[in-house]
Amino acid sequence: MFGTVVVGVGIAGLARIRDLMNPMPSSPSEHLKLFGFVSRRSFGNINEAKQISLEDALRSKEIHAAFISTENRSHEENIRMFLEAGKHVLVEYPMALSAKAAHELWEMAEQKGKILHVEHIELLTEEYKQLKKEVAGKDLVKGTLHFTGSVLDENKTGFPAFSGIARLTWLIDLFGDLTVTSATREKQRDKNYSRMTVHFQTANKKPLTWIEERGPGMRREKKINFCFTSGCMENFPQAPRSAVGLFMQDQNLFAKKLLGQVSKEELAAEKWRILRCLDLAEVIQQHCEQLENICS
Repeated sequence: MFGTVVVGVGIAGLARIRDLMNPMPSSPSEHLKLFGFVSRRSFGNINEAKQISLEDALRSKEIHAAFISTENRSHEENIRMFLEAGKHVLVEYPMALSAKAAHELWEMAEQKGKILHVEHIELLTEEYKQLKKEVAGKDLVKGTLHFTGSVLDENKTGFPAFSGIARLTWLIDLFGDLTVTSATREKQRDKNYSRMTVHFQTANKKPLTWIEERGPGMRREKKINFCFTSGCMENFPQAPRSAVGLFMQDQNLFAKKLLGQVSKEELAAEKWRILRCLDLAEVIQQHCEQLENICS
């Protein structure tokens, strides 16, 4: 059994507490036991899970793994603290708001022989799994992924290339390694509106565009337009609803890693994808900020 603690009790943290307290029968998650949760706010208990101090969580020999569900800005600090305390870590994406920090944290985890698992539930949706099947084996000509959503507090969530890294992860997972050719960002501060536009090239020199657009009242929505030599795809394929929740699927994967049930090849591929996306996110931020500085 692996004793666990949940750090942060927002939407994701509450989902983590729920799934740890109600693991799927006969799943790897049955090897995880929740000892409590950590929060800056005072709750007492949540669904019979007890609140404990950060110091107790770091010190406890009964706690082997931490689930980090805090705001993006504090992911790096929390990962570092729990790794230094000799704990395995599961963290919601993005693991850090700089590529340098992400590489350092991964290296620290490896040096200490600990699992560092980054949640990317966007890859676990039935919609995405079906999309990946439909894209497989096709020759890309050009493509666009356009995301819209409500306004975020960037002081907490980071630059849009990091807070929106789920979209970048989709593109890398679908089309392989990418190179940033340009990136710009339009901001209308009086309207609290932001639009980031990134142009990539695939390894085969095919163009891909990622648009991340946020403003008051904007619906959370993804639109695709992927054109292949065989035709274009403008709608997501129909997909059945999964019987297993996304956070539970992710928790099972983390537990499998703790139990040594994930191959070295799979772990290496995942590490490359996560760090490559964070490297690209930083390049995108640099492009956008250089242009902003010139314009200002």
